[in-house]
Amino acid sequence: MADLVSGDIEVQHSGDPSSKCGGWITFPFIIDLDHVNGEPGSILCQSPSDLQLGILYVVLALVTTGTAGTRVALASAGANQYEKPKDQGTFFNCYFLMVNTGAIISATEIVYTQDNASWKLGFGLCAAANLISFVLFISRKRLYKHKKPMGSPFTSLVRVSRFYSEKKGCYLIQKRRLLPPWARTKEQEFCCSALQELQTEGESGDTTNSKWRLCSVQEVEDFKAVLRLLPLWLSIIFVSIPIAVQSSLMVLQALVMDRVFSPHLKVSAGSIQVIAIIFSCIFILMNNWLFYPMYHKLTNKVMTPLQKIGMGHVFTILSMAISAVVESKRLKTVQNEHLMSVLWLFPPFVILGISEAFQLPAHIELFYGEFPESLRNTATSLTSLVIGITF
Repeated sequence: MADLVSGDIEVQHSGDPSSKCGGWITFPFIIDLDHVNGEPGSILCQSPSDLQLGILYVVLALVTTGTAGTRVALASAGANQYEKPKDQGTFFNCYFLMVNTGAIISATEIVYTQDNASWKLGFGLCAAANLISFVLFISRKRLYKHKKPMGSPFTSLVRVSRFYSEKKGCYLIQKRRLLPPWARTKEQEFCCSALQELQTEGESGDTTNSKWRLCSVQEVEDFKAVLRLLPLWLSIIFVSIPIAVQSSLMVLQALVMDRVFSPHLKVSAGSIQVIAIIFSCIFILMNNWLFYPMYHKLTNKVMTPLQKIGMGHVFTILSMAISAVVESKRLKTVQNEHLMSVLWLFPPFVILGISEAFQLPAHIELFYGEFPESLRNTATSLTSLVIGITF
């Protein structure tokens, strides 16, 4: 929707109150409904009815829709406020820093509230946080840059693919000066199978379906850029699977480990993931203000997003290796009928957090910088799509 109709700022403006906040506000009320909950005082848990599942899925759909309209659009909207790629990369680091900070609060305070107070209070706090963020956003809306889409970028992609499939032939651009600066290379002086048809066709009086009979150089280059990035995006899905598997596995490990730190403190298995998030925040700060500037000073080059992603994969491999060692030791401890301390999970979680600090901001930075300008909201959503597929 942000690339098609209204732009990222408007999607952010409409998505939060109508969907995300609506979902969080609805959760506390449905918890107290008699036909949603099971029989009070019942020892056995009954299977949920179709009505109960339907209400739950509708509310979750509201929350998910709002998240898609806020988190994804917010990343591209913030980067659009800057012109220099370096500043945009810094913004993406700060963006993930804030997202992870919110995740730390939710994984500790909200989970603790729901475990020890009530689920209704926990969901109410989520709704209040979303309402506060929405008020802060609209209070400064007039100061933001508003980039509204100029037509549908997906239509041009379909049009170019249609030309390619029908093999309409090549149109050689004779006048080099007509090419934009980014296209003035030998490789890009012609674009086979999808460029403009014969100039006489374009200048003829027959304008029936002219938009579907002609393609501009810009549209062809946008199509080529998307095609070049698709294999890279698919590869990122495969190499991100270990992160998802490791995160889920270590929560299961924590369930059967000693999580008692003191007579009055027992860590929840779900909250153990906060270790990775904390160290991800720490290393995002260190990368942005220490490691990346140091790399630039030593090499006189700026670290590219692909290099950052590669560094993240190195730490992912290291974290998986340490997790294998920890699991081997845990199995031996279980055979001796002893519980292993959950502190053994700290090293792999720490390294996993370092991996995410390199990878996640670099993913958005890469797609945002390489995708056509008209598809930047779609580009920033690809990282969320990777997370959704792998997890």
